Order: sequence, then C-alpha cells, then structure tokens
Amino acid sequence: MFSLLTLAISSFLLSLLLTPLVRNYSVRRGWVDTPDSGRKAHPWPVPRTGGVAVVAAFVGAYGVLLLTGLKGSRLVDLDVVWRLAPAVAIIFAVGLIDDLRGMSAWQKLLGQLLAAGVAFGSGVQVHGIGGWALPGWMELPATLAWLVLITNAVNLIDGMDGLATGVALFATLTILTAGLQANNIPLAMAVVPLAGALLGFLRYNFNPATVFLGDCGSLTIGFLLGCFGIFWSQKSATVLGVTSPLLALAIPLLDSGLAIVRRFITRQPIFGADRGHVHHKLLDKGLTVRQAVLLLYGVSLVFAILSLVSSVVHDSYAGVILVLFGSATWIGVQSLGYVEINMAGRLLWGGGFRRMLIGQLVIRHFEKALREAQDAESIWRVVRDTAKELGFQRVEMDVLGREFQESFQDGVAAAEWTANVPLPGGDSVRLTRPFDAPTHQAAMGLFLDTLRKVLIEKQIRIDGEQRAHAAGA
Repeated sequence: MFSLLTLAISSFLLSLLLTPLVRNYSVRRGWVDTPDSGRKAHPWPVPRTGGVAVVAAFVGAYGVLLLTGLKGSRLVDLDVVWRLAPAVAIIFAVGLIDDLRGMSAWQKLLGQLLAAGVAFGSGVQVHGIGGWALPGWMELPATLAWLVLITNAVNLIDGMDGLATGVALFATLTILTAGLQANNIPLAMAVVPLAGALLGFLRYNFNPATVFLGDCGSLTIGFLLGCFGIFWSQKSATVLGVTSPLLALAIPLLDSGLAIVRRFITRQPIFGADRGHVHHKLLDKGLTVRQAVLLLYGVSLVFAILSLVSSVVHDSYAGVILVLFGSATWIGVQSLGYVEINMAGRLLWGGGFRRMLIGQLVIRHFEKALREAQDAESIWRVVRDTAKELGFQRVEMDVLGREFQESFQDGVAAAEWTANVPLPGGDSVRLTRPFDAPTHQAAMGLFLDTLRKVLIEKQIRIDGEQRAHAAGA
C-alpha cells in the first residue's frame, strides 16, 4: 500500500511541478495552439506540449519508487517495463513530432501501428473476445485494432479544456479499482502513476486551460489505457468482464464511433476534423465549456460504475447491464441531435433504405436492358416499362426518327412535374409524374441521368455506323 501511495503522490507532485515548466518553455519556443474562427475557440494561444509533463511524471514516479527501496518496488516487473518502453516511446515520439512539426493522418497511423506491433511483441496481446478464444492468426490484428482504436479515441476527444484528461483519469481510476478488487497488484502498480500524473496535470488543463495535452499526451495516454485494458480483460473471471474496458472507455469510444459513422454517411474523410464531436454538440445546445466537461465527467462516472459492476457480477446479469448501457447510449445520442445518424436510422428502420435499394436495382436492370436494345421500338419498350415501374404517369419519346407516347393513368394529377431529357438532333424524352407518387423517389435523378447518357451513346454509335455504311456504299 505504501508503494502505491508513493507512486500516486510522486507522480502527482511531479506533474504539478513539471507542467508549468513545460508550459513556460513551450511558450518561449512558440509551441502553442493558436485560436481560429473554427474549431479552436480558446481565447489566447495555449502551449500544446503538456503531454511531455504527464509522461515525464508517469515515468519519474517509478524512478522515485525504485530509489526509496520500498517492498512494492519489487512488484514492478522491470523486464516487462523495459520491453514495453520502446512501444510507449514510439507513440510518444509520433505525438511530439506532430505537435512540433505536423504529420499527416496516414503517417500518424503508421506510427501507431508500429507502436502497437512492438507492444504485441512485448506480450500485450488480445487472446480472446467475449469469452471466446481467438485463433492464433487473429491475435495480432485484434491487438493492433484495439490499441489503435483506443489511442485515437482519446486523441479525438481532446478538443475541450480538461475533457480528455478528465475522462482518461476516470478510466484510469476505474482500471486501478478493478486491479485492487482482483488483488492484481502489478496492474495497480502500472496504472496508479498515470492517475496521479493526470490529476496533477488537470490543475492546469481544466477550463480555462493554460496548457493542452497535445498529441504527445493524448496519443500516449490512449495507448497506455489500451494496454491496461488488455491486462484487465486477461484477468477477468467472467464473460461479461472482458467488456469492462469498453464500458470504462465508453465516452471516447462512442465519440470515435459517431465520428466514423457521420463521416462515412456524408462521404467526408475519416481522419478529417470537424465540429461534430459530442462536446461540440453540447456547446451547440448552449452549455458552457465547464458545463459540458462536467456533464461528460458525470457520464464517465456512471459508465465507470457499470464497468466495475460488470467485472465482478455473474454472467446472468450481463443482459441487464448491457441493456442499461445501450439505453443510456441511445438516449444520449438522440438528444445530441445528430442529423446524419437520425436520418440514416429513419431510412433503415422506416423502409427508406429498402425503397432506395429497390430503386437502385431497378436502375441497374434498366441500364442493362437499354444498352441491349437494338432499335427504336425496343428502346421504347424498355423506357416505357421502367417509367411505369418508377411511378411516372405519362411518357413521350422522340428518338431515331420515331415518336412514341403512352399514359398509364386516366386524367391529370392535381399536382405533377415534367422532366424533359434533351438528346442530340432535336430528339427528347418527356416524363410526367405526380408529386405525391410514393415509389422510388431517390432513383429519379439516377434514372434520368442514365436514360440520357445511354441514349446519347446509342445515337453516337448508330450515327457512326450509318456514316460508315454510307462511305462503304
């Protein structure tokens, strides 16, 4: 116990001491994050290398423990520490280079994969998921995916004063508590100095922040939490217990998941930056920075409690805990007002996705049949049948010297619109449709575009054939 207190207190004091030193040095060197009119809304330039102090305090605490000669120092597996040190050094270097010089998203990803691979070689390995053992060939990709996911999850929420630091502190304390509950002293010894370092750093990072973690801090903290989560799940005695790290890190994981889904739906770069994160949504609802951060702290506390409970209860309670977690997550996401996700949900569950899929299939069949049509009569049959299937009430076509027209409904609709598709040589296709026609709305533009493109191609081909025939004659 004295050894744990030594690690906690020394890392806390080192962080309190080193953070202002690193902050002031960064200001003199110009290593600051300058505000802009977009995502960076802080009122003045803020140093972005605070992670240096956190990592130094974390490492320095072990040095203090070893110098004291306390019994607990023998619980620190120096062999594992030295083997894991290169991976932590790589991820820290990647973040620091990005803070000082800048790196592309793909360069940072390669650095993270390298660090995760080194960690895997040092024994940080995912052997199973949900109580099921993974085949040997899956262990490496599973470990890489987990470490890269957690590393970037913590990095992505580092967009508001004290948010990433506080959320990571809750996750660290959760893992520490779980280690003590399970009498897993080596895990507790590994985690406690990070908790002390984060608590000391929060003194300067909470709103209004005078120093930011930077990528060197957020990436390293996320990477360490990913490693600690693997150690925790490996010692779990229950099937549900392996999900405990997921619950403890729910806020950064949820924010990352939402970011990926949003950017995929809107076809934005996955590694791009935007103002759609959870903390931005809270600000948009009128909360101050402090209110938003404190609210997310509260949510982190609730998830931390669920995480600790899930690590010790019998698997028969798994359903209750997962339902509580899922319900809270669903309510939270809905209240944040993500238009893209809500729209995708309505399409999926309201039948819109099915109608869209059917419309796409109709267009695919239409394009294939239209390309196979050899004369004006067969072209007309394909256009007429597809127009009827898509809900048009009248179609007229002038093509290849022939005129066609047909109505599928008697009378005139109260409100209708007509699309005219011009073709070379004065030819055209006119289609009329009621505004309230229910079927395949999303396929209209694609249908008209495909119709024009294929008919123009056919006209060019037929004209070419006719000129070649005339020249041969």
